[in-house]
Amino acid sequence: MWRKITNNYSPNFSLPKRSKKEIKYIIIHYTGMKKESTSIKRLCDEKSKVSAHYFINKNGQIINLVPDLYEAWHAGKSSWRNMRSLNKNSIGIEIQNQGHEHKYERFSSKQLTSIKKLLRGLIKLYKINLKNIIGHSDIAPERKKDPGEKFPWNKLAKANLTMWHKLNEKKLKKSRLKKLDEIEEKKFIKNLYSIGYNRIKKLDTKLSKKFLIKAFQRRFRQSLINGKSDEECLLITKNLLKS
Repeated sequence: MWRKITNNYSPNFSLPKRSKKEIKYIIIHYTGMKKESTSIKRLCDEKSKVSAHYFINKNGQIINLVPDLYEAWHAGKSSWRNMRSLNKNSIGIEIQNQGHEHKYERFSSKQLTSIKKLLRGLIKLYKINLKNIIGHSDIAPERKKDPGEKFPWNKLAKANLTMWHKLNEKKLKKSRLKKLDEIEEKKFIKNLYSIGYNRIKKLDTKLSKKFLIKAFQRRFRQSLINGKSDEECLLITKNLLKS
């Protein structure tokens, strides 16, 4: 069996059942709550109206909260590529972590081992494109930061479980903070859309643009999250679109 799980079902899901073919995305979250018990309670509380398919605790235990073929309530208002409201076409995985509002910590090695095992099984079972393994902040840049810059996306990519650029990190860093001209800036934003990030309303405002860039950086340039585009960011987008 490709995963060892415990069941602790949540009442927060939608009917009817969906088909396997409808599942196209896997969305990774952190709980953003201090205690594991509080996280589980909220995900299983009918009044909270939130849930996920899977919960991974600090020790790497995987708990199934909603069966895969039912729609869990984890994505909220969201968009990626040409899709909107991703709950209906995704599987949500919540990982215990206090998050940015508390003491945002590194994810444990046991959590990483479990997420790898879980992803391998889900990708195979539902034939998920690796480009569709994404974070909550990717699909809701203005609202969310999770799973954040400490989530090891590059390690998942090395295990062939998501996408990552193929550039040399040391050489790439030489391009950091080098300003883009107007044409390069437009190209960068266009590349973000091509990767999957959706247009934010009123993108011409500095604040909305900053949210979009920060979401990209939390995913692909995790050592500096400043919300400012530069040559390093542009090179990463170009490389991602090649692969």
